Amino acid sequence: MSAGHGHGHGHAEQNRRRLAGALAITSAVLVAEAVGAWVSGSLALLADAGHVLTDVAGLVIALIAATLATRPASPRRTWGYRRAEVLAATLQAAALLAVGTFVLVEGVQRLVEPPQVSSTAMLVFGAVGLLGNLAALALLLRGEGAGNVNVRAAVLEVVNDALGSVAVLVAAAVIALTGWTRADAVVSVLIGLLIVPRTLKLLRETTGVLLEAAPPGLDLDDVRRHLLELPHVRAVHDLHASQITSGLPVLSAHVVLDDTCFHDGHAPAILDQLQACLAEHFPIAVEHSTFQLEPVGHGGHETATHD
Repeated sequence: MSAGHGHGHGHAEQNRRRLAGALAITSAVLVAEAVGAWVSGSLALLADAGHVLTDVAGLVIALIAATLATRPASPRRTWGYRRAEVLAATLQAAALLAVGTFVLVEGVQRLVEPPQVSSTAMLVFGAVGLLGNLAALALLLRGEGAGNVNVRAAVLEVVNDALGSVAVLVAAAVIALTGWTRADAVVSVLIGLLIVPRTLKLLRETTGVLLEAAPPGLDLDDVRRHLLELPHVRAVHDLHASQITSGLPVLSAHVVLDDTCFHDGHAPAILDQLQACLAEHFPIAVEHSTFQLEPVGHGGHETATHD
């Protein structure tokens, strides 16, 4: 147990360092793009700077959450602060959705009345932004950190930033070569269209965890069916499955056994079979499972049960 805890703590510390490094790089990109938007008058750069500003706030939240996640469990907080990572990712996604919507609205308005922009300044600051985004992305993807939902949220934002920087460079090139200033607004709309769908996907994932939905890949009807196929299992009720955070699914159930199992000492073997059944039949590893073994007549003593 201590070795596993140390391994998990090491990953959390690595994630924290990656997020801190990405925050420093992204903050520098924010300053560069804000200056570039002011110098060039580009909505695409301004939109990307606003996007990066949200990312800076999101990375701050993620860094705080990653730090809290290293704190140990206690009798009051039995899972420690593991759920803080999901809360941070949800806040990031919600803020990013607001930015995407703003960019779409502003982009449409600029299509109607395009202002003059400096393509040279767009090229320079767009390139600076792209290089910074790529450096932050490489840092976040190093090692095993990308499997963590908090780091994944940060990766999503940095990837969107990088795509935004590429789009800014394309718009600058079009304006420089053709003089078509609406390219700036078109790119702004594209940035918004890149942001919104990915953000909605992340929101669905994180809110599913917060609402204690069953983990993806774990069909509870299928779980029930397999458990009922085991010898001596008469019924399964109060079956629940959820996730504490990404990669940490939990499952609990009340399992009704033949009365003889409690008289001949067979119940412990049934418990082993229940846990082995989960490991054998389902692709998602449920490391924390709790089964309450009950005799047939026990249901009358429970205040409330459900399927």
